[in-house]
Amino acid sequence: MKLRENSLYRKDLGKALSMVLDLDKLEGKAILITGATGLICSSIVDLLLFCNESRKTKIILYIAVRSESNAYQRFAENESLHYLYYDANESIKFNVKVDYIIHGASNAYPKLIMNCPVETMNANFFGLMNLLNYSQTHGVKRLLYISSSEIYGKKENSDSFQENEYGFIDLLNPRSSYALAKRASETLCISYLSEYNMDSVIVRPGHIYGPTASPNDNRVSSSFAYTAARGQDIVLKSAGMQLRSYCYCLDCATAILAVLTRGKTGNAYNIANNKSKITIYQMAELISKSANVKLLHEKPIEKEKIAYNPMENSSLDSGKLEALGWEGAFPADTGFQHTISILKQIDI
Repeated sequence: MKLRENSLYRKDLGKALSMVLDLDKLEGKAILITGATGLICSSIVDLLLFCNESRKTKIILYIAVRSESNAYQRFAENESLHYLYYDANESIKFNVKVDYIIHGASNAYPKLIMNCPVETMNANFFGLMNLLNYSQTHGVKRLLYISSSEIYGKKENSDSFQENEYGFIDLLNPRSSYALAKRASETLCISYLSEYNMDSVIVRPGHIYGPTASPNDNRVSSSFAYTAARGQDIVLKSAGMQLRSYCYCLDCATAILAVLTRGKTGNAYNIANNKSKITIYQMAELISKSANVKLLHEKPIEKEKIAYNPMENSSLDSGKLEALGWEGAFPADTGFQHTISILKQIDI
């Protein structure tokens, strides 16, 4: 069974769609989405396709991906969809007229970041620059850039980050290639606004999880979910006391659409569900209980430790996002339960 055919996932899509703000602003519009098969952006595609099916909104989607065959396998044929080749490390080869761009193409897997720090920086910065230039020349109304909570760096207390707080990031650590490229890319958005009046908004997702994650995703919440869904015990290789803001993939999708339609030009918005601020250990417990598997503990080897997110606290304050009228529909216990149940039922 494919993900979009799963009854629980479709029910979640319906619940998420009921939370979407200002759908009328997207009706009949053309939206280009990069990184469209990734954890976050595939959720957006699923939600907008479901919206077209259930509400006849006639939103046109341009799916920009490196592998059109993989994208076709994920989304199949649909009159609302147009597949385009796109690689954030290369110049743009397509030429289409769109109203909005949601830019989510990025190397976000810890293992790939460590193995390819140069490509990680290039894809983030120059990939965005190419799209900002494209937006200027093609009359795009607004570009939404998907950044990351990793831009905040290290914090010395357990308070949640607000959008104007920034902590320490080690410039001489290749693991910082992701966080620093995201920081620079955010400044690039604001620079294009200042110099060329190019409208853009920024979102900073917390730790997003859900059944849209790839089986190859080695971020701990995704890896644990797939392992547990296969009936295998999960192994936590730390005390798990790092504090995180978790957010179900479809809550993240509705938040991004809220910022796209309601966000203030040149502003950044945290994406977090205030009912899902938990430690890695608590997250692992939720997954193990949902799948009825054991939670085991082991010490990590040095190679594993250097790929870890260095932030002990990456919890986010979602007040600015909620002020737009957004509200999360899936607290952590529900989101992880649904993730496991859906993964057990689909082809993984």
